[in-house]
Amino acid sequence: MTLLTLVRHGQTDWNLDKRIQGTTDIPLNETGRADARAAAALLADGTHHAIYASPLLRARETAEIIASDLGLDAPQLVPDVREREFGDGEGMLVTEYIATYGDWFSPVPRAETMEQVADRALRALERIARDARRRSAPRAESVVVVTHGGVIRSLINRASSGTLPREGEQLRNGSVHRFEASPGSLRLLETAVLV
Repeated sequence: MTLLTLVRHGQTDWNLDKRIQGTTDIPLNETGRADARAAAALLADGTHHAIYASPLLRARETAEIIASDLGLDAPQLVPDVREREFGDGEGMLVTEYIATYGDWFSPVPRAETMEQVADRALRALERIARDARRRSAPRAESVVVVTHGGVIRSLINRASSGTLPREGEQLRNGSVHRFEASPGSLRLLETAVLV
């Protein structure tokens, strides 16, 4: 068993504007750096053995701040925990996106589906958990993975059999979500309050 704590990256100017970032590489703003420090403070109560991150700047910088605050080695970058590729929706305001496509699960030209995102991210988390188990056998390993709202949303949806997150609920920047990974399964343990 591996404990995986997924953290959504800190705020960017595009988050503030409510603009779809997708794979556009937008840096954190000052609020985002504060989000990262707040996430690190939440994580400081537990023991974590390693940190991984999406290679997109906003996640990587969040992970670097958390790693520094927790005394962890530099984050290992994992391309398959990057944000959803939003295709034609990338760069749109969220209100425009919803008006055009209906919801997060509707098809968008040239975009990944939420199911594809969940499949990709699950494969990456299985590799991370397998690596953690190899390093730490026989005890459980606890790792932090800094990723994106679309990835976390797709994994929560998959782990809850489609009941979470509820329509209209957003994952806050810097929010923390705990999962338990065992070979072939991912179980949601705890999710931050959705606002």
